[in-house]
Amino acid sequence: MTFRFLATSAVALALCATQPAFAQDAADTAPALTAPEIDFTEWTLDNGLRVIAVQDDTTATVTTSLWYEIGSKLDPEGRSGFAHLFEHILSRKTVNMPYNMIYDLTADVGGTRNASNGTDRTNYFETVPAQYLETMLWTHRERMAFPVVDDEVFETERNVVKEEYRTRVLAPPYGLFQRVVLPEITFDRLPHRRPGIGSIEDLDAATLDDARAFHQAYYGPDTATLIVAGNFEIDNLRALVDEYFGDIPPRANPVDVAITIREQQRTQPRMVEASAPNVALPLVGTVWQLPEATHPDTAAIEVLDMIMSSGQNSRLYRALIESSLAVGTVQYAYQQEEGGQFVQYARVAPDADFGPVAAALAAETARVREEPVTEAELAEAKNEIIASTLRRRETARGRAFELGEALVSTGNPRAADMRLEAIANVTIADVQRVAQTWLDPQARTDFTLTRGEFDPASFANPAPMPTFRTLPAPVGEPLAVLPEAEREAPPGPGAVPVVETPDFVTRTLANGIEVLAVQTGDVPIATMSVLLPGGSVSDSREKAGVASFAAALAEQGTTTRSAAEIAARLESLGASMGGGASTDRSGFTLTAPVANMEAAGEILSDVIRNPVYPEDILERDRARALNGLRNAMNEPGALARMALSPVLYGDAPYGNNTGGTLESIASITRDDLLRHQQTYWHPSRAQIVVSGGIAPEQAFALAEELFGDWQSETPVAPMIQDRAGPALQPRTVVIDMPDAGQAAVYLVGRAPEVTDDAYYPLVLANAVLGGGSSGRLFEEIRTNRALSYGSYSGIAALAESPFLQASAQTANETVDEVVEVMLNEFERIGSEPLADELLDRRRLYLTGGYERSLESSSGYAGQLANLLTLGVDPSEIGNYADYVNAVTAEQASAAAARYFDPDAATLIVVGNADAFVQELRELRDDVEVIPADQLDLDTGRARMGG
Repeated sequence: MTFRFLATSAVALALCATQPAFAQDAADTAPALTAPEIDFTEWTLDNGLRVIAVQDDTTATVTTSLWYEIGSKLDPEGRSGFAHLFEHILSRKTVNMPYNMIYDLTADVGGTRNASNGTDRTNYFETVPAQYLETMLWTHRERMAFPVVDDEVFETERNVVKEEYRTRVLAPPYGLFQRVVLPEITFDRLPHRRPGIGSIEDLDAATLDDARAFHQAYYGPDTATLIVAGNFEIDNLRALVDEYFGDIPPRANPVDVAITIREQQRTQPRMVEASAPNVALPLVGTVWQLPEATHPDTAAIEVLDMIMSSGQNSRLYRALIESSLAVGTVQYAYQQEEGGQFVQYARVAPDADFGPVAAALAAETARVREEPVTEAELAEAKNEIIASTLRRRETARGRAFELGEALVSTGNPRAADMRLEAIANVTIADVQRVAQTWLDPQARTDFTLTRGEFDPASFANPAPMPTFRTLPAPVGEPLAVLPEAEREAPPGPGAVPVVETPDFVTRTLANGIEVLAVQTGDVPIATMSVLLPGGSVSDSREKAGVASFAAALAEQGTTTRSAAEIAARLESLGASMGGGASTDRSGFTLTAPVANMEAAGEILSDVIRNPVYPEDILERDRARALNGLRNAMNEPGALARMALSPVLYGDAPYGNNTGGTLESIASITRDDLLRHQQTYWHPSRAQIVVSGGIAPEQAFALAEELFGDWQSETPVAPMIQDRAGPALQPRTVVIDMPDAGQAAVYLVGRAPEVTDDAYYPLVLANAVLGGGSSGRLFEEIRTNRALSYGSYSGIAALAESPFLQASAQTANETVDEVVEVMLNEFERIGSEPLADELLDRRRLYLTGGYERSLESSSGYAGQLANLLTLGVDPSEIGNYADYVNAVTAEQASAAAARYFDPDAATLIVVGNADAFVQELRELRDDVEVIPADQLDLDTGRARMGG
């Protein structure tokens, strides 16, 4: 599902050939966009396995994915969350693969893997170098035909899912609302009413026999579709599929996966009032039921949703954000195989009057029912949908996932293209009709969410909870992993395809702007990124957040265009644009169909060169940012990341919080923003990266047209010096958040710069420690102990003295155990010699991930932008593998011993201190406890007098 957040918090503000003629001019109307169809081959084996092949010889990778028609809607009675639990179980062991061998088979060859579960499906997928296609098909055969579902797998994965529940449901401010409240108040009869992730109680009640029964009832080739996308020969793929899947029998005693029940549209409105412990910003909204995904109204519903909610030109943004009634709005239409939901709500200030907000939402919904939308709104919505489709279809992997999602929700993979045809045919009358039908005021459920104790009785659906299916008992005995000498080895790699990685081309405009252009594919969508100096390092501590505000609010009006005109023009072109600041730089990114790049680029150029920062919009967005920051400070992980900067870097520029603090945001003025823009956004320091389905010569012509005449009379600002400051004494900081549903643990320290001789040795050592799910932290904290949903480590991309961090989220009661594991692993990697065989596998993990990033336009552009930000010659983009492969075991060990020193590391923990602080003091004797409401984000210490 896609959530469209129309307002950003303070945290989000931080993140943030011959020359052809351009097809789109600056006219007010934009031509209707089209997307190329997905070309694929489909066949079905005798055992029922459906196979879809998407060939692409421009990539060096292949994605293998197996989609089962098994989603949370099939969870048995009393076992909510079981399909999700089984998604974990089926990833772990087979007769020929011991626990988590699948991780190594992908990561150690430079690939990546994962699995996911939804209402309609469960999928397992990997992207690897194309020569490992057969290896991956073998793993899918193993997991389909010979899974080991035993006590070890069941107990470990049940505990991991509990940690995932705490991470995704209990820790975030709106986790309980999204996962528990909304399903309960939306559905009456469908099994979608239960949380897809389940509950702790149902997980605790489950047994191993339940898991075995679930597998035998549902999993087999006759409920599965294999989708292979990337570089392969079709005849070879057919032969491999026959070899590895042709002899797998269909389910012996199949249970029908069809759900025949449908909702009966409600005829009487309801109102519920829910609460949750860590909600800083209340919600006010409404939810309606929607029909199944194959319903004839689906396309018009999607267009209706876009008109109401997508972007700053949408009706909800104008009605609630521009009026300052709400901090943010969310709306989405989500249709599944049997039914769906139309969700609409606003986030409001803690002291807001709910009445006007609810009235505004109701008025906008009534207006779309009672009055036809405009031709411009209809055309804009269609172009936005097509543009987002182009972005998804840029890679073979993206096309595979679009086919898979269409298949599981409709039964027809061609529904992905049929959807676009249906959207093109939607009329104004269709939009009004579906609004009248599905947004009927008599069928609505209104709700509020406030801070308080979570009580399911407060939002309980008056309709009785249905009784769900019970599955047949399992038969036979569980399989077991074979002794090592008896196991079948996975097949080795095949032939390596020859694929040329695109090279970027550089040109400098007459005014000094450096332009880098690379064509990464043929899908007609492109991205232009403009990089500027003046990230958060240029902020004073008292004005932290100025760089972020200046970039994020630039599109709210220029000397020639209003904010509304900017939003309307971009959205009509199917373009998206955003500005933001990172630590070391600011930047803007524009993504648009190639045909509309020039027209959209005119807006980008105007926004960068001529922002005016209207006082009324600044006041409005300052209030939104303050409320957004208060909301983020109620999530343990977000607060830990905010505390990290001042704790590690003190008074140095890197100690600034990029998104600002409550005090600094309140002090920012229009003059501060204008001064920052005029000082740091300078053509002599600007750099432009253009990537995607656009030829370099066309990109250079576009950059010249848009920015070639940019001049500035303001002197160039000096570069910020000594950004990191001296290394500080390590600390152990506990930020006490009594209502925290889970604790966040961060172990941090300083790392070398990218130009330092120790940098690549440390990168390789870090891959051993915390690189993905094959790293030692993940292995020990999640796989062996089930203490967290995941644990990783990494090195920040900063120009000077970057930080390294290891992190995990865990139950409050197990903080001390997670901290002890992290400290021990820091000590171990710095003291035990690293074996060459281990390092060779980690080299492939690193280089494979890097090479995958260069295959998409956003990834390639991101790597170029990263090099430019770090002050590295962009020609180094092709040298990453050489640097990693040149590292010796001795160099990696030396870097690990120096930088992963547990005694020199700072520990930050955010959670319910009463649950762990005494045990933590046995591990670290310098524990300082700071109540969350007394934390000073300027200093990383308790407020004076607090």
